[in-house]
Parts: sequence; C-alpha cells; structure tokens
Amino acid sequence: MNNTLSVIKKFIKKETVFTIAIILGIISCIIVPPTSDFFSYIDFRVLSILFCLMLLVAGLKEQWIFRRLAEKLTAHVKGSMGLELILVLLPFFSSMLITNDVALITFVPFALALLKGAGLEGRIIRVVVLQTIAANLGSMLTPIGNPQNLYLYTLSEMGFGTFLLTMLPLTIVSLVLLLIIVFTGKKTPIEVKFEKADVNISKFKLTIIAILFIISMGTVIRLIPWQISLIIVFISGLIWFRNLFKDIDYFLLGTFIGFFVFVGNMQKLPAINSFINNMVNGHELVGSTIISQVISNVPAAMLLSGFTDNYVALLKGVDIGGLGTLIASMASLISYKFYAVTPNSKKGKYILTFTMWNLLFLAVLLMLELIIM
Repeated sequence: MNNTLSVIKKFIKKETVFTIAIILGIISCIIVPPTSDFFSYIDFRVLSILFCLMLLVAGLKEQWIFRRLAEKLTAHVKGSMGLELILVLLPFFSSMLITNDVALITFVPFALALLKGAGLEGRIIRVVVLQTIAANLGSMLTPIGNPQNLYLYTLSEMGFGTFLLTMLPLTIVSLVLLLIIVFTGKKTPIEVKFEKADVNISKFKLTIIAILFIISMGTVIRLIPWQISLIIVFISGLIWFRNLFKDIDYFLLGTFIGFFVFVGNMQKLPAINSFINNMVNGHELVGSTIISQVISNVPAAMLLSGFTDNYVALLKGVDIGGLGTLIASMASLISYKFYAVTPNSKKGKYILTFTMWNLLFLAVLLMLELIIM
C-alpha cells in the first residue's frame, strides 16, 4: 500500500499539470454531463500535429544532429564571451523548429559539460538561465515553437505568414536584449574541451525525417489535411522509427485533452462563462501574462481562449507570460532540473538569478507591447 502511494505521489509530482488537467476534465464532466457534441471539444488537428512533430524531433535527437552542430560551432571558440553567445543563441534559434523544451533538453546538458571543461563553473548559472530565456523567447516566432503557439495558431485560423509577422517584433527585441546581456559579460580566454559524440548518422533516416517534416509543415500551413499527415507519419514511424514512439510526451497530449474537455464544459455554464468573459475581455495581454505565472502559459492559453476571440493579444500574453516564475513555462523546469543535479549546485542562487533576469525581460517586453498597442 505504501509503495503504491509512493508511486502515485511521485507520478503526480512529475506530471502535475497533466494530473490537474485530467481532474478538472473529470470534475467538469460531473457538473456538465457529456452530450452528443462532447468530442467536438477536442481539437484533433492540434493533437495530430503535436504527435507528428514530437516523433520527428525524437528522430533528429537520435541522430545527434543538434549536438554535432553545437560541437562544430564551439570547437574553435577562444573566449568566454564567444562561447556564451553560441550557447545562448543555439536554443534561441533551434526552439523555433524543435520547440523550447526540446531545445533545452538538447543544449543545457551540453552547456553544463562544456563550461565545466573550460573551467567556467562560475558562469554556469548565468548561461543556463539565459539559455532558458532564449528558448522561451525564440520559440515565440513560429506556430511550432511551443504548444501554446500551435494551439492558438490553429484556433485563430491565422495565416502562417501573418503569425510570423505578428510575433517578429517581440522576437527581434528579445534577441537584442539577449545580445546586450551577453556582450556586457566578462571576457576570459578559454580552451574548449568536450567529448565528441561517437554516433553514426543515417543519411537515409535523415532524408525520411526531412520529407515527413515537410509533410507535417504542410498541415501546419493548412495545405495538407491533418488526417493524411498523421497516417503518413504514423506508418513511417512504425516502419523506420518504431523505437521512438516511447519518446513521445503522451502526458502533454493528455494534458491538452483534459483542458479541451474542461474549457468546453465551462463554456456551457452561463455564470462561469460570464465571469471569465468579464475578467478577460479587454485585458487579454496583461491577464494572460499574470495567469501564466501561476498555472503556466500552456494551460493559461487553453483556459482563456474559450472566453475571448482576441487571439493575438492572448498569444503575446502567454508567450511573454512564459517569463517570470519558474513554473510560468514548463520548459523552464527542464533547465532547473538539469542544473539541480549537478555537483555543488546552488539552487537558491539559481532561482534568484532566474527570477531576476526573467522579470527584467518580462517587464521590458510587456511595457513595449503595451506602448505599441
């Protein structure tokens, strides 16, 4: 019995957002019994695209493409500033295609090993925090950069080009801020040392992944029906990437389903609908930013999207809202966990540094957006 409770507690701690989403979905179904339109709550297109992208990104990780890219870029760096610049820009730009969480899973461990090898242990907190901010901000630019972007992009039926142009100013400002911080850091001569990954890259598999990625992007820009891309990617996965199905974050997909059901049911309750509408309408940008600090930006996007049609303000709000607290973006917890298990880690100093830098970026971006609006 004690072992069972221990397993349950461990699971809830690890998958807290998923657990909350499922509980809310179940409670909402008790309050509003399912009807014939129950399945219309669930956006299968979003779930399909997420599934396909997660499988393909897992394929790229298996081929160590991004690790090898990082090795080549850092191999001839002679100064700490140049190294820091590369380590920060890698997650910034890669997150636009492989999502913010995958960018951090890929580049934070690499940064930890590299900084230790270069004798720059004192720069680890600064670099990892900036990597986290970079991944969360770089992912703003594209619909596939993070889950909330994909969800709101699909819901709003915004054009791909329109989406890019909408998020481009915030992304450019974010990049400028990151560059200013990096270039005002200390300069130290270094010698980069790392263990090269001994991995055989399969050109055939990379070609298949590239083709499947193009097909998936065809669905993202609404040229290919999601059913077709899902079938093609799924069957291709069974043939060439069967071992990668275990790497898909099924709990993220389950989290989406739970919130789809919860929001759908809440919209049927006049009192709740009216209350959230009055609270959100006209305050989408600031409201979503604040709510993201408490429940993180993906749930905030899904919850508030059911009560407003100002998707642009909501999109910017939840993306800016990914800054701030450690839980504002679930991707931020990835970096923290990597750092926390390193020898002699200073968790308190990390959280303080993380919060200070994040609040600075949040304040600047939010003020700029409010002035522009």
